[in-house]
Amino acid sequence: MATVKLDNIEKTYPNGFKAIHGVDVDIADGEFIVLVGPSGCGKSTLMRMIAGLESVSAGTISIGEREVNNLEPAERDIAMVFQNYALYPHMNVFDNMAYGLKIRRLPKVEIQQRVQKAAAILELTDDQLTRKPRQLSGGQRQRVAMGRAIVREPSVFLFDEPLSNLDAKLRVQMRIEIKLLQQELGTTSVYVTHDQVEAMTLGHRLVVLNQGRVEQLGTPIELYERPASLFVAGFIGSPAMNFAPARISADGSTVGLDGGVAFILPEAVFAPFGNQEVIMGIRPEDLVLTDGDEAGRSLITSLVEHLGADTLVHGHFGDNQTDMTIRLPGMQNFQPGEALPMHIEPGKIHLFDAVTEKRLG
Repeated sequence: MATVKLDNIEKTYPNGFKAIHGVDVDIADGEFIVLVGPSGCGKSTLMRMIAGLESVSAGTISIGEREVNNLEPAERDIAMVFQNYALYPHMNVFDNMAYGLKIRRLPKVEIQQRVQKAAAILELTDDQLTRKPRQLSGGQRQRVAMGRAIVREPSVFLFDEPLSNLDAKLRVQMRIEIKLLQQELGTTSVYVTHDQVEAMTLGHRLVVLNQGRVEQLGTPIELYERPASLFVAGFIGSPAMNFAPARISADGSTVGLDGGVAFILPEAVFAPFGNQEVIMGIRPEDLVLTDGDEAGRSLITSLVEHLGADTLVHGHFGDNQTDMTIRLPGMQNFQPGEALPMHIEPGKIHLFDAVTEKRLG
């Protein structure tokens, strides 16, 4: 096992396009870090630079005590699990898992022990070890790909969107298995995904990337409760956070939407930002039903979605036409046009600068 350190990493291609802008991340020994962001944000490029599949334009990458910028992938003591499994179709499962060990000329007895141990961890049967990849399901193939990484006993695991080819139910199952596997082995892991639910459930910490820059680095709860920017607030959370243009009152005690709807803010926190134009953010689950209309804060219902355990209600506040979504527990039945009195705790309101889009307060 080992630490991984990214120090001011940059990637510029020959055509002048800069994909990665000065990324700094320190990954602790045994930590599970998730690189998350939308397509094109640079997360896979960063992963490939750690693996040695992409060159580093500037900065240094260290694994353990070694700088690895100029080392070949095979010299970095890493194992990578790819999105497309990358299994040899002409080999059976055992040989696929053992291939890297044979190249390293390990004794046959040790190869057998390592493969059998990995197969037991991943619940691959002796019968499955004799099959070709085409005879396996997608989930079983992904287990084989992980098994091939496990038998190498590397210092670092690298996962490049390993679940994106699986159906929704299998993704959830494999996500749990990967989490349990990392807990059992304790191997430092770097995981790439565009799925924020996957990121939230897997990572000890998340690195949210946007156009090659780190928007925020922190635990899933830190990013969820105190997003540093409008981008992070909108990316983390499902359903997504509600946003609306607003203005803070002169004394910082309330924030108002167009149409006269105002929400109370925590005392003194936003006093320095009086009269400032902002983007107000409210998570769907932080809007709760009340018994009476609180200063006109009623959501006018336009659409209701029943999800079984939850109900999503879409609508808008009074004369303000900004779409809002609220999440309510259980089965709730409302009619289009029905007014639902809402309440939100002052501390649950998120405010972002309308120009810089950075968090206020």
